[in-house]
Amino acid sequence: MNAEWIGYALGAYLMGAIPFGKIIAGSVARIDITRRGSGNIGATNVARELGMKWGIATLILDALKGLVPVLIFSSYHSGGGLSLEMGTAIVGVCALTGHQFSVFMNFRGGKGVATALGVYLVISPLSCLGGLIVFILTVAKWDTISLGSMFAAAVMPLFFLVLGKPFPLIMGALLMAILICIQHWENIQRLIKGEERKWRKRPHQPSRSSNRSSSSSE
Repeated sequence: MNAEWIGYALGAYLMGAIPFGKIIAGSVARIDITRRGSGNIGATNVARELGMKWGIATLILDALKGLVPVLIFSSYHSGGGLSLEMGTAIVGVCALTGHQFSVFMNFRGGKGVATALGVYLVISPLSCLGGLIVFILTVAKWDTISLGSMFAAAVMPLFFLVLGKPFPLIMGALLMAILICIQHWENIQRLIKGEERKWRKRPHQPSRSSNRSSSSSE
């Protein structure tokens, strides 16, 4: 891997590391989103704490963290010994790990679902549609954002395989699914115990404490 590839990978990581949810919460409401609700910096927690419009803004910005680096790489890379598909997978995974293990947050971060979505939108919009359908059906059935997010991430490598995507992209999607599920480990434990928070269920008191038992997909 030459300097060009290292530059793309590092740039993707740094872009992914920008904690937009934390920045928005601090700017709009003067709060530390890591101390509210689930403590997560992603769109779900921001939506619960600040309102849907700010959750959507966070979702879009987090998705752009995955979309922009992959789009730039796929448009301007000059070879350098690795295939386009391998490089795309590397850049996508770097953007995701930047979000999940941000250098600006002491290597902590969000779950990565929106950032992965941005990566997938460049690689395979049709697979994104399939993942969205899985997500909607799962949330409609179990009313749990975290479960829908994990299911959607898990089926992406299968969609890539069915659509005949190159092997490096399939493996990249598989690695991203594993990373997303690892980041959902606390949610998985709560799901097993039947304690995971439902999306449409609202507590009697506003979620303004540092209670970390609530669910978040991001």
